Amino acid sequence: METTSRSVAQTPAAEGGQQVPSARRTVDGYLRASFPWYGLDEAFTGPRWLMQVGAAADGAVEHGSIGHGDEPSVRGETEGEDRERFAVVVTVAANPVRRSADGTGVLEATSVSSAAWLAGVGLLSFTWPGQMDHSLRDDWLEQQTETAWALADDLDGPEWSMLSLPVDGVPTQFHYRESEFGWVLAGSTERGVHVGAYGRGMSAYGLGFAEIKDISAYE
Repeated sequence: METTSRSVAQTPAAEGGQQVPSARRTVDGYLRASFPWYGLDEAFTGPRWLMQVGAAADGAVEHGSIGHGDEPSVRGETEGEDRERFAVVVTVAANPVRRSADGTGVLEATSVSSAAWLAGVGLLSFTWPGQMDHSLRDDWLEQQTETAWALADDLDGPEWSMLSLPVDGVPTQFHYRESEFGWVLAGSTERGVHVGAYGRGMSAYGLGFAEIKDISAYE
């Protein structure tokens, strides 16, 4: 799969359920990006918040996430639990295969699969099966991450369906799947970026996406 490195993903949540504070709340990385950021469109009137960006070895920003709704914490999936309602939009720069800055190697391309994998891993970072002992979570997360990678590599497979959602007002086809943890989707825009999203407690079917005109307003 032509995709971004699996070592560059969402910052993991800290023990106890909250994300590491330094992983969020700074707009500096977003402002360094050479591509436009996407979030939910103006039909969404709830809270919006910065999460984090991912960068290549040379420091170039390659992707990042914007949260909408309730700020999620790691939650056990127990029956009857009151879930948070959130959606996170992941923007991934559309990069072809290219030479590294020092000319000694080739950087991986990004694709819709990149957005699908980052979204899948993002959802997992806020999930913890309630029946699982804390000491086993790392093994579980590694296994589920590999599963997310395999699913992202097979967007035409039976686990995915197609969903049309507006992007900057234009109907756009997304690959979409649901699981017991929430939902994940991924597609491409006319602005040269791939968009992924994940969430739970908030239906994906009524969402729309739009370019963020002023990312600094999110800080």
